[in-house]
Parts: sequence; C-alpha cells; structure tokens
Amino acid sequence: MKTNDYVKYLTQTFVKYIDQPKEERKKRKQAKKDGEGTFLYRWFGILPFLLMSSFKKKK
Repeated sequence: MKTNDYVKYLTQTFVKYIDQPKEERKKRKQAKKDGEGTFLYRWFGILPFLLMSSFKKKK
C-alpha cells in the first residue's frame, strides 16, 4: 500500500466517524467495551476462565 493510499484511507475513515451522530458513536463504543473479555482472559488466555468456571461449579 502506497503512502498516498494510506492517507486517503485514514481520511475516509475519519470523515465517516465524524459524520456519525454522537449517540451512534457512544453506542458503538459501549458495544465494543461490553464485548471485551475479562482481564484474566485477555492477558492469559482461556485457562484462567476454565479454572474459575470449574471452581464455581463445585460451589
């Protein structure tokens, strides 16, 4: 990808973002935040998640 193409892409993305209503941007940001995993899952993979779920089932 040439530099000119990259600048064009960034400009288009930025303009599309700015043209959205503020509420739409907030909804999109909140949806992205809700979709993130927990700290342990993001940093250490699925192993801590499996261990925690197995402990919860035993209780």
